[in-house]
Amino acid sequence: MGGVKCPLCSADDDKVIDSRGAEDGSAIRRRRECLACGRRFTTFERVEEVPLVVLKRSGEQVPFERARIVAGIKAASKNRPVSEDQMEALAFEVEEQSRLVGNELTTEAIGLAVLEGLRQLDEVAYVRFASVYKGFDDAGDFAAEVHALTKESEPKAPRRVGEQ
Repeated sequence: MGGVKCPLCSADDDKVIDSRGAEDGSAIRRRRECLACGRRFTTFERVEEVPLVVLKRSGEQVPFERARIVAGIKAASKNRPVSEDQMEALAFEVEEQSRLVGNELTTEAIGLAVLEGLRQLDEVAYVRFASVYKGFDDAGDFAAEVHALTKESEPKAPRRVGEQ
């Protein structure tokens, strides 16, 4: 009992004759031979991606959508020298970093990852994103964030409702 069911005789005893990459490396093509009837057949193995789930502050769980990250980056980068490719690359990097952590992540973790990426990409876009993400209330919040940005510190988590 080792392999895949033979398409001819349904036996599940086969041997792999040849393996090679397929579909630009996203799959493995295996040539197999059924040990019961001798028929040769091909199978493909692909990585099954576990969907990412985002845990919102409200406690709601929603599917991860890279397009939402791109939209946030695009809004923060309006009229800035940030290309579509750079926006897509940042969103992709945030998604890949998130996959390394696990399949469930918080909006806070996503926001901090975007902030860190924007800090490297464009400081004005960073401050714009931070103003929405962290819920700035007045000019003092902007001044404090710009001061923190110029000190090269890590982005801080957003204030919670009721915190001072």
